[in-house]
Amino acid sequence: MRAAVMGSPIGHSLSPCLHRAAYRAMGLGGWSYEAFECDEARLPGLLEELRPVRGQAGAGDDAWAGLSLTMPLKRAVLPLLDTVSEPAVEVGGANTVVFRDGRRHGDNTDVYGIEQALAEAGVPAPRSATVLGGGATAASALAALRNLGLYSATLLVRDRARAGETVAVAERLGVALAVETFDKLDACTGVDLVVSTLPGGAADAFAGRLARVPALFDVIYSPWPTEAAAAVTAAGGIVVGGFEMLLHQAVRQVQLMTGVAEVPVGAMRAAGEAEILRRSRMLRSGAESRNSLKSG
Repeated sequence: MRAAVMGSPIGHSLSPCLHRAAYRAMGLGGWSYEAFECDEARLPGLLEELRPVRGQAGAGDDAWAGLSLTMPLKRAVLPLLDTVSEPAVEVGGANTVVFRDGRRHGDNTDVYGIEQALAEAGVPAPRSATVLGGGATAASALAALRNLGLYSATLLVRDRARAGETVAVAERLGVALAVETFDKLDACTGVDLVVSTLPGGAADAFAGRLARVPALFDVIYSPWPTEAAAAVTAAGGIVVGGFEMLLHQAVRQVQLMTGVAEVPVGAMRAAGEAEILRRSRMLRSGAESRNSLKSG
């Protein structure tokens, strides 16, 4: 069977490492997992090229079992699917496509990944929360918080006018959402949990002001820890990193694609951590080489 991750850019994705580690540990020698660079414009055509899919007439052992989707495809894929799970409908995005009976079934495992990451870190169900950023991951975070029993939250964004899709998600979830801009950050951190869905360590600019929060979930996994995460840790708070979310959403994807409930989480975790370490060393080595050239 075949599977892959698609998105743009895709070169940084840890999904191949995680899924392949699962296949090895499960003894699925006939399974493969690839990575395809794909933007919204190319998505419809590429989906049509993936043939045969599992359950399709004449499909053999080399059929497509499923896909992992990253940005910018999670919302774009919805009209291209035959069925969509309730979690994916609620958050307005599918990060998983499972081929079954020759049809495309969309699901969202990001919500599950967030829930498992918080539980694993021992973060208690929050009574209040603030979410930084208004993209697809923020929508999944709101769904996870709702599932944990929180029906109100604050969303901090740079521009309220661009938060419309996330506000619509909150309405579908039944979550009362207050939308504020980042200049109101200090008034919005007296909460049990802050979830930062900001890209590339952007939350680091707020590190000093976030230090006092009891718990921080920062979706960044490399470089780690972020300045914001380090500040919260130093102040005695609980920190959850993006790798834990990525790991557990991948675990759920493997379950959906293979149909096997018992997935080797430990093997996937070890493979992912080793790959992150390898990339970190390469970045440091590259930086040292550039500095050496400059000084020479």
